[in-house]
Amino acid sequence: MTMEFKMERSGLLSVGDVLPITEGKLPNSYYYTLGRSFAMSGNYKITERVSATEGKVVDIKETEKGFYVIVEV
Repeated sequence: MTMEFKMERSGLLSVGDVLPITEGKLPNSYYYTLGRSFAMSGNYKITERVSATEGKVVDIKETEKGFYVIVEV
């Protein structure tokens, strides 16, 4: 399974990095933080909750909206 995280600045991570994933809870959903707040996921419904505690960076994409990190969990 892969997850997508939004990263605000370039150069924080590299492909191949293995980082912890921390879960945060909102009233009706969950979100995930990669490493020491390097990047943050979108919101996941309660039924889509992820049980992984670490992931490996497999790709980093730059778009006009920012940087997106693809992580394999």
